[in-house]
Amino acid sequence: MRLSSKGELNDVGSADKATKVSPEQMEIARLRAENARLRMERDIAKKAAAYFAQDTLRGTPGLTK
Repeated sequence: MRLSSKGELNDVGSADKATKVSPEQMEIARLRAENARLRMERDIAKKAAAYFAQDTLRGTPGLTK
């Protein structure tokens, strides 16, 4: 299924089976995609913070790992 710019939900490869989608459904689809993107960005930021924190701790005198 794919959401077109005209607000139609299409099966990939079959435009003749288009179904009208309400503005609310379009908004939900957009928010779900944004939510997935933000979760991915959050996970990347967490991993980067952990990596750099680990690197910082290794350079701290008197701290052994």
